[in-house]
Amino acid sequence: MPTPPAPSPGPPAPPIPLAELLAREELGLRHIAGPSDAELLWVHTSEMADPYPYLLGGELLLSAGVLLTDPDHYVARLVEAGAAALGFGVRPVHETVPEALIEACDRYGLPLLEVPPETPFTTIARAVWRLMAEARHRELRRVTRAQQALATAAARPDPVPAVLHQLAAQLSGRAVLLTARGEEVHAAGRRPPPEAAAALARLARVVARERPGSPASATDTHGGTHLAAYALGGGEGLALALATRRREAGDHTVAGIAVVLLSLLAAPHQGADAADRSAALVRLLLGATPAEVAPLLGSPGPWTVIHARRSDGTTADALTAGALGASLGSALVDAGREGGDTVRVLLPSTAGEATREAGGGEEPPTPPQAPTVALQPGWTLGVSAPTPLAALGSADLRAARALAHAEATRAPLTVDTPVTGLAALIPPDQAAAHARTLLAPLTPPLADTLRCWLSLHGSWDRTAVALAVHRNTVRQRIGRCAVLLGVDLNDMDVRAELWFALRQE
Repeated sequence: MPTPPAPSPGPPAPPIPLAELLAREELGLRHIAGPSDAELLWVHTSEMADPYPYLLGGELLLSAGVLLTDPDHYVARLVEAGAAALGFGVRPVHETVPEALIEACDRYGLPLLEVPPETPFTTIARAVWRLMAEARHRELRRVTRAQQALATAAARPDPVPAVLHQLAAQLSGRAVLLTARGEEVHAAGRRPPPEAAAALARLARVVARERPGSPASATDTHGGTHLAAYALGGGEGLALALATRRREAGDHTVAGIAVVLLSLLAAPHQGADAADRSAALVRLLLGATPAEVAPLLGSPGPWTVIHARRSDGTTADALTAGALGASLGSALVDAGREGGDTVRVLLPSTAGEATREAGGGEEPPTPPQAPTVALQPGWTLGVSAPTPLAALGSADLRAARALAHAEATRAPLTVDTPVTGLAALIPPDQAAAHARTLLAPLTPPLADTLRCWLSLHGSWDRTAVALAVHRNTVRQRIGRCAVLLGVDLNDMDVRAELWFALRQE
């Protein structure tokens, strides 16, 4: 037989308060004994003298008392099995609920409901399932909203404190990031009582221990405060600790989402030395010779360079840059150089096989494919075309230009395209020689301005944004380029030839 599909992930169905079922007037249920507060997990019908072996706990047990002979023993066994409540149907077996059963339910603290003759047990079961479906739908919506809020917080310039703050708000409690020694790294939410806080720290130390057999999570209750601790991934010995006054069905799911995010975000924070080494390696790779780069990367490439800046204008720190690198799938991240606000990431590209056997012949090599770079909330990205080791410096420059183009056009991502079409038919060395001769009168700033201006279709304002200069400065530079080159920049033929030459750099 085929294996049934696994259930879809999501929070478990929340328990149904007994009061919600009693509020359904069409059922005609009447609470006659025991406490009025209980939580129902499911419904079960049984006419056995002792249904104990068939109960899981949390049931609303429905019975007409067909074999009821000893109410005291019957109720005691239900309580021992963990039943949540007893619904007793009157007529045709019993005209009224036996007095001895009422006394036993009061004595053992089991809620007792009287079910009128006109209400079938199946109607009650259907009402409970409907209430559970409604509760699960509400819980799924709550978890979805929490997931979106946590993802948004993770994209902020201060992602770890933002995620903890949002988690504490979603769970109405305290969220703390702790080391294996119990030291607070970040915290958010109202502090629990001192005794509960100490118990939470002890719980976090249990899961944060980096040794075989350590649990990934643990829970406890202290003085009415629910405690939970989760080990974070990344081998940094960190734990997420939570203290809440109540525990909802979807809380574990929400906490799991936060654990995944914090595992990505907090690892660079604890591994500052590793982040510094990664940044230094990126700077070396983009400025070293191919012979020096190859042993460090361990792969001939091609490689893709990404330049990124926060779209809100803030400067990214090592923690935020590390999170971006993790999201893009690379540990080679440079969180800005010389106080700059640009993050650089190196990604391996996918190259085709050099040759393929096909009918006894060889096919030409498959062109390298740029890795799929997804949009990153809160970031603007410029992506270079796949580049061999020998041209990483050029790819770094092209990624910077792509980022400037993205910011000027207010696009979240711009990909630099390699030279294709007719331009690709000219040998690179001849094209480069022609470009050097044609552009020789221009200084590097003027060449950069002309390249940017042409890429933005002659827009003064967008070019000014991309170069972070005044639009009048752009006009002056473009006018100077026209004079030095002795050309009319309104002529499309001239623009096309200059664009070709500028693309060879």
